[in-house]
Amino acid sequence: MMILFYLFFMIPLCFKNKFWLIKNLLVLMSLFFFSKISFLNYSYISYFLGYDFLSYFLVLLSIWISFLMFMASEKLFKFNDYSELFSFLLILLLMFLILTFFSMNMFMFYMFFEASLIPILILIMGWGYQPERIQAGMYMFFYTIMASLPMILFIFYYYFSFNNLDFSLINMNLTSVVLYFMMIMVFLVKLPMFMFHLWLPKAHVEASVAGSMILAGIMLKLGSYGLMRFLQMFLMLGLKLNLFLINFSLIGGIIVSLTCIRQSDMKSLIAYSSVVHMGLLLGGLLTLNYWGLVGSLVMMLAHGLCSSGLFVLVNLNYERFFSRSIYINKGMINLIPFMSLWWFLLVISNMAAPPSLNLLGEILLINSLIMYSYISMFMLILLSFFSAVYCLFLYSYSQHGLFFSGLYSFSNITFRELILLLLHWLPLNLILLKSDFFMV
Repeated sequence: MMILFYLFFMIPLCFKNKFWLIKNLLVLMSLFFFSKISFLNYSYISYFLGYDFLSYFLVLLSIWISFLMFMASEKLFKFNDYSELFSFLLILLLMFLILTFFSMNMFMFYMFFEASLIPILILIMGWGYQPERIQAGMYMFFYTIMASLPMILFIFYYYFSFNNLDFSLINMNLTSVVLYFMMIMVFLVKLPMFMFHLWLPKAHVEASVAGSMILAGIMLKLGSYGLMRFLQMFLMLGLKLNLFLINFSLIGGIIVSLTCIRQSDMKSLIAYSSVVHMGLLLGGLLTLNYWGLVGSLVMMLAHGLCSSGLFVLVNLNYERFFSRSIYINKGMINLIPFMSLWWFLLVISNMAAPPSLNLLGEILLINSLIMYSYISMFMLILLSFFSAVYCLFLYSYSQHGLFFSGLYSFSNITFRELILLLLHWLPLNLILLKSDFFMV
């Protein structure tokens, strides 16, 4: 409640255009929340809200990414592009996300899960770049709405059968395949799993930098968080059915990573690489073993920071070149070698090089998949190989070679942008030093 009131009283600041004050208050909030880690089942319970180890890290990630979004969107505040409304939407979105992760009740979880769709839709349609943003917003909206209708029916059915909606009281084994897919569908779209992923690249490419950061950083995590909470109802059924879904998501990951290599838009490439990571995450999570669960949590945090950082980098190029095409953003190492360092650091984190958190996540997920079935090793080999291929393609194409000859002037990297990249990269690599936290 304390954190929600903190956010609630920040809303008037949005309309006074106190952009830097809001950003600094969010930093204070993340540091304050950082001291309240919980290893117990549920702690700090008030009303229907409370958090455990799982939701603690996701809320921390949400607050952190939100403050980085304010930092990345300085252009809006400089040119006063409806910046009051923008700040208000970001605070509102953060409130909905925190409420989603804090909810201990299924219906409340569902309600805030759906409510978080509205601010992100307005962010994409209001501050996007191209006219296609309306189509992208509609895509995202209808994908999620269509898939979440069965979910609400499942929650009603569950309530009539068991007379409670509390997450901490789940201990039954439902064996209906129809109910299983009613529950799982909305999370597969939100993740997104291969074949339900068509809204994601579209939404990313059309969204502004803040929209992309929150989509990659937190919105995709709602899907995996929901699965972690709900899969315990279907353990016996999961053991029989999940094999198909695991194979499907791994093969989907390989296909999407091949799609990545054919992209000419840098933002689109990073958006598709999110789908690859989420395919591996879903595979590990559906093995229903402890390594898979822990690996998924680590991967969620790692992907949130890493993807968000890469979108910031693409936006820095976009603000200078006014293009995201990989054919125009060439030879950057000749112009700003310092930014090439950041490209290098975030791209190798994306392909899971040590000491990034992605490495820990992938080791845990790959182990859990091989424990489940050693045949998945062949798919994992291809997945890892092609992931490295598109990461190297992105880096070498954008940094090496001759730079674009139509370029006459160029602004150097500013201190704000440097801090922004540093605050993505440091947590991503420093959390590894305390990775024993996750294996508690």
